[in-house]
Amino acid sequence: MKNVKDFILSVTKASNCEEVEVIQSLWSGYGKIARYQLTGVEAKTVIVKHIIFPTETNHPRGWNTNNSHIRKVKSYQVETVFYENYNSICTHECKTPKLLGSTTVGEEQVIILEDLDAAGFPIRKSVLTFDQVKVCLKWLANFHATFLNVKPDNLWEVGTYWHLETRPDEFAEMNASPLKQAASAIDDLLNNCKHQTFVHGDAKVANFCFSEDMTKVAALDFQYVGGGCGMKDVVYLMGSCLLENECKNFEKELLVHYFNQLENALSKNSKHLNFNQLKTEWSFLFPIAWADFERFLMGWMPTHQKINGYSKLKVEEALKQID
Repeated sequence: MKNVKDFILSVTKASNCEEVEVIQSLWSGYGKIARYQLTGVEAKTVIVKHIIFPTETNHPRGWNTNNSHIRKVKSYQVETVFYENYNSICTHECKTPKLLGSTTVGEEQVIILEDLDAAGFPIRKSVLTFDQVKVCLKWLANFHATFLNVKPDNLWEVGTYWHLETRPDEFAEMNASPLKQAASAIDDLLNNCKHQTFVHGDAKVANFCFSEDMTKVAALDFQYVGGGCGMKDVVYLMGSCLLENECKNFEKELLVHYFNQLENALSKNSKHLNFNQLKTEWSFLFPIAWADFERFLMGWMPTHQKINGYSKLKVEEALKQID
């Protein structure tokens, strides 16, 4: 796209803009995320996500399939829809970057977003303390409360990047096992639960941005947002930032914290429902959601560090519940 800078100027009303930092390249060579400095306006910087669909892909794990490409193309379309149609519904308790503008030209997309660093969320972490995990769980609880029983129009019907329907290649690679046999039943339980919300779909620690004092957090990267059970996000967050023994030792306390935050957020949103029914259903689905993600890993990368003694216990628990 020749006129990315022109588009930034038209959206921000700046007199000039310059790319000052490439924050990261997008997965498999699909473009980049960059910080631009603005001149002549109050906001000094913006974040620009520039997606370019490549003619050849270079997947870090070698998954260069047509399914992979189609999934990624849709994911960027979904992210744009989320920012355009749903982002403004998010409260300060589930802070997201404000959308400033978006456009699609041919095989390229540009999304211009508020710079979360400048908005007071400059800290990034790869591992979290127990209290920091709780801050992220509070964000998830408020996000799930905000979108409980909302239909995910033009998003993923089933959120998360690992759900069974979009991962036939990895499922085919998975060795025969009780987990593989139960994969469809696990998928059905999650997809057909009574209490559905929007799941972030990629709620790893890298997609959370903290305030300086680490008491507040914002989230980004909504490529895999869609319908589902909130436990999918909780499971994925825990697995992304806690060690095996921490997951085991803190599981109960973290779930209590999440459900307390969810109940509080739902009461503020005036969503009338039987909260104990929701809590009972989602608590039952916690090991089911863990087994669902393990199914993906067993096909995608069976040597992954997230496959450990704790995750195997959760799989066993899920399989017993299904039986």
